Amino acid sequence: MRDYILAIDQGTTSSRAIVFAKDRSIAGSGQKEFTQIFPQDGWVEHDPEEIWESVVWSVKTALEDAKITAKDVAAIGITNQRETTLIWDRKTGKAVHNAIVWQDRRTAAYCATLKKDGHEALVTDKTGLLLDPYFSGTKIKWLLDNVEGVRARAEAGDLAFGTIDSFLIWRLTGGKSHVTDATNAGRTLLFDIADNEWDSELLNLFTVPAALLPAVKDCADDFGTAEVSLFGADIPILGVAGDQHAATIGQACFEPGMLKSTYGTGCFALLNTGTDIVRSKNRLLTTIAYRLNGETVYALEGSIFIAGAAVQWIRDGLKLVKHASETGPLARTADPSQNVYMVPAFVGLGAPWWDADARGAIYGLTRNSGPAEIAKAALEAVCYQTRDLLEAMRKDWGDSGKTVLRVDGGMVASDWTMQFLADILDAPVDRPRILETTALGAAWLAGSKAGVWPDMAEFAASWALDKQFKPEMDATTRDAKIKGWDDAVQRTLTTR
Repeated sequence: MRDYILAIDQGTTSSRAIVFAKDRSIAGSGQKEFTQIFPQDGWVEHDPEEIWESVVWSVKTALEDAKITAKDVAAIGITNQRETTLIWDRKTGKAVHNAIVWQDRRTAAYCATLKKDGHEALVTDKTGLLLDPYFSGTKIKWLLDNVEGVRARAEAGDLAFGTIDSFLIWRLTGGKSHVTDATNAGRTLLFDIADNEWDSELLNLFTVPAALLPAVKDCADDFGTAEVSLFGADIPILGVAGDQHAATIGQACFEPGMLKSTYGTGCFALLNTGTDIVRSKNRLLTTIAYRLNGETVYALEGSIFIAGAAVQWIRDGLKLVKHASETGPLARTADPSQNVYMVPAFVGLGAPWWDADARGAIYGLTRNSGPAEIAKAALEAVCYQTRDLLEAMRKDWGDSGKTVLRVDGGMVASDWTMQFLADILDAPVDRPRILETTALGAAWLAGSKAGVWPDMAEFAASWALDKQFKPEMDATTRDAKIKGWDDAVQRTLTTR
């Protein structure tokens, strides 16, 4: 009987595949990093073929690790780095250019022009987003305008646009399915999140031909079938959600007011607002949390562009550690009397600042500062930025009592970081037993659709706590640290 679920988690720095057993335990996994391409300052690209090859390798490795074959898999769920933009040829499946990654800032000047011309209100009203290079719409326009022949081919219907989920589904199904889900569509600047459809006014604004666009489905839906030639058996693709939405599902944040934060390459906090579209007055995003059975649930989102990427920089750029896991123990040895702050604006600052031109900085260095102080500042920066997001959410949504934050992602394995997060938030932080919540969310979408996993209520009831971190820092110390962080951010901003 087919009762295993395969989750494909295509992230910013690596592709991962996880095989889940019927009881939601992890039976096997595979993971492969791929190249980060930086053609110019602020530009970030990925090789689509390398992404595809890393996904296929990871799936085959996960199946082998689980000691099963594709014939044992009931369904595939896909979750992906959002906003990363591809255009490919419908006949060959080959991309016309490298993927432009969500971190890429090459369209900052264009976004500034649109803002100056008064278009941001329209965009925000329809999409819940801001005019920022982060999102897919301006990336599509750049490809259309800067890669020779692409606009003409797009208008002729020869090309297809997609975020990474669409590209993978196209490849998995042998070009039979050009589809996406509502969460990924909602991050393009082209999708009306209230009407749940591509918007002609936005397409005209960004000069994007409608012929490029995929069909939009619920998060748990029939997205096509992975071909037998790939893994040895046909496997239906029944679940898709952008990574932060999948993590929200994996954390079982199904009730309004529930909050999760994921710490990967970046950090993303989502607050479930139910079926109500809450318009932020504090520079947060309004986004689709998920869409199931035709009903859309919304969220407020805060996006931090650099979280785990700062740790990678310490490892690969500064070479202060050999492995990312060494950063937490190194931070423990830092001189507590030094007040070193890192503002990791390597690709600008996200919410609630939205300064595309800001660049990273370190403040408070002394002659005694060393690797430990820099490592500590990098980890603390993620926590300070999370606090900025939660403060904005409290202003938009309100806060009855103490917020409990459910966390996931690679960085949450560090007890030191999670304790500092609880201290600086002055709120409990809950780390779940299963840290792979992004993959778990994608797996639940597919597994529930396939009928081998439980419904929403039973799935939520199975969420299990690993450890709760409670605030221990005194208010005077906390306030002083926050004041120092706020000062560092203000010194870094170019829009102040």
